[in-house]
Amino acid sequence: QVQLVESGGGLVQTGGSLRLSCAVSGRTFSDAGMGWFRRAPEKEREIVASINWSGGNVYYVDSVKGRFTISRDNAKNTVYLQMNSLKPEDTAVYYCARSYDSGTYYNDKSYGFWGQGTQVTVSS
Repeated sequence: QVQLVESGGGLVQTGGSLRLSCAVSGRTFSDAGMGWFRRAPEKEREIVASINWSGGNVYYVDSVKGRFTISRDNAKNTVYLQMNSLKPEDTAVYYCARSYDSGTYYNDKSYGFWGQGTQVTVSS
């Protein structure tokens, strides 16, 4: 059984930083694309960032470009999301997900395994 466990969320002031981690177990990690999604209150879930199996190809939604960085450590079966210059509109529950394939994907239908989520709250 695949398990994805996010950590690193919390409360931070505008302009602050957080680093999210997602540890994956139960299935091969190094051959799968990974993604970070978020769901803000009363909004649809949206892609934040995606990374391919090797880390050589990444995707970011426009609203986080230049502020967030997705990375992975295949030796540790972990994917990260470094979030800098945080804004109140970044407040959401953040989820990591493992895709069915090895590339970068922005459609949530490309992901078959999901974590429980971690809350990120940015105060103004």
